[in-house]
Amino acid sequence: MKTFKIFLGTAFLLLLQSNYLFAQGCSDAGFCTVNSFQPNNNDSIKAYHNQIKTGIFFGKADNSISAFGGYIEYNRQLGEKFGFDVKLTSLAQSGNDVSTFGLSDLFLNANYRANEKLKFTLGAKVPLSDAGNSKDNIPLPMDYQSSLGTLDLIVGVGYEIKKLQLVAALQQPLTQNDNQFLASQYPASSELRGFLSTNKFKRSGDVLLRISYPLMIHSKIRLTPSLLPIYHLKNDRFTNQNNEELQINNSEGLTLNGNVYLDYEINRRNGIQLNMGVPFIVRKSRPDGLTRSFIANVEYRVKF
Repeated sequence: MKTFKIFLGTAFLLLLQSNYLFAQGCSDAGFCTVNSFQPNNNDSIKAYHNQIKTGIFFGKADNSISAFGGYIEYNRQLGEKFGFDVKLTSLAQSGNDVSTFGLSDLFLNANYRANEKLKFTLGAKVPLSDAGNSKDNIPLPMDYQSSLGTLDLIVGVGYEIKKLQLVAALQQPLTQNDNQFLASQYPASSELRGFLSTNKFKRSGDVLLRISYPLMIHSKIRLTPSLLPIYHLKNDRFTNQNNEELQINNSEGLTLNGNVYLDYEINRRNGIQLNMGVPFIVRKSRPDGLTRSFIANVEYRVKF
């Protein structure tokens, strides 16, 4: 009970501190939450071959929008070298008198462990929405879509140097979505007039590097700080009201995020994790609606 109180107390302090960390921009197309790209995943199902995780999260987004979501995930280990993950996500957004909710994406990933230090991941993000949400028959910006609406290829590699954990990954869209938002469709008095247009949106890929270092602060509690740079490879594009395809200037570039993971092991089968993230560096233009000034996630996992 004392250990659990320590966990709850630390979680409360982190949540309280997040009020003072409000800053612009955490861009993430979803692949940084893939199980094999997360810190400490190597020991997640060593003693058991199956794991189920479920979680909820809350974040503050651009343009006075709040984002809420949830997910359920299944991890299966097939022998010592192979495994796979399946993850289903959902997202709700609210702000500026607009509220939306929907299923987001299905993540399907296969994992191969070459040895104790080196692992590879190949997978896909399958959209469960075409990013075509509208209000009063007028298309909404990407900030109110539950998914990017793109089918994406995901590849990654992880390596450990003593306790230091490194991950590099690529997420590349193979298709584009059906978003038709043009800011000019809204009156000058509307808050949505200031959003970036994404009609016939063409989103480029992202690469990430995650650097993590776990610290055992108690036999049941682990604190893992993590740095997460994500680079958007090219400027995104959209088609304006004159049917001209244009670049969205300054949408290429670096986002640097900081994460901290707090894990509490209830017993060998069950655990709770609090994960918080904030950005330090952001891209100037972020038309995809994925910006988070901070995000907090609570997860429960069970192994069997």
